[in-house]
Amino acid sequence: MTVALFIPCYIDQFYPKAGIATLELLEKYGCTVVFPREQTCCGQPLGNSGMEKEARPIYEHFVETFKSFDYVVCPSGSCVYQIRHHYEALEQTPDVVALRENTYELADFLVNVLGVTEVNASFPHRVGIHNSCHGLRGLRLGQGSERVGEAFSHYKYLLGMVDGIELVTLERSDECCGFGGTFAVNQPELSTKMGRDRIADHLAHDSEVITSGDMSCLMHMEGLIRREGKPLRVMHVAEILNSQKV
Repeated sequence: MTVALFIPCYIDQFYPKAGIATLELLEKYGCTVVFPREQTCCGQPLGNSGMEKEARPIYEHFVETFKSFDYVVCPSGSCVYQIRHHYEALEQTPDVVALRENTYELADFLVNVLGVTEVNASFPHRVGIHNSCHGLRGLRLGQGSERVGEAFSHYKYLLGMVDGIELVTLERSDECCGFGGTFAVNQPELSTKMGRDRIADHLAHDSEVITSGDMSCLMHMEGLIRREGKPLRVMHVAEILNSQKV
């Protein structure tokens, strides 16, 4: 199985360790991973800002770059949601249809394509999971509280197999952190209040680490954590799943 690794802009620029952990994790599970150097943004910032026409060349470049691979895996639910749902703006050629179907968020790929049943990692810390809106409600990586049905979470399933980890139960496990891309720019006061609320929930339950499959959410909360001196740190799920076993 050949997997193309798509790394979002903010991971590339600010959190490369999350990208490296994703690469190493996929290789541990037997994937041949290719990193196309021609890759750029998926077009999400423009799409979220209502500039669909301006985003089309970015969409088309993404399709051309990744169309020849069996799977495309990305450590970001929001970027994968953009590709799966917003690339409907393109002509639905066989290449576009196949790319939309075969692009996966990392945890989704590990659970539903690779069928992972064992995680060889150790992380002896109290960890709170942040469910991003795109991942939880857009990609159905877990069961939102507004839905009726059996509860599930790809993140809980995978992290629950890590030695020594203690997953923290939060009061509002599926509440938005307030980032929302350009929302944080256009509504900074509201965005900040939502971020502080999420951090307070983790602190109230003695989390040491906040983890998520979306580094953009973690980046937003980390900014507040650092500025306000809170005793928390953030890590992408891939970094925990790839941690060395003691």
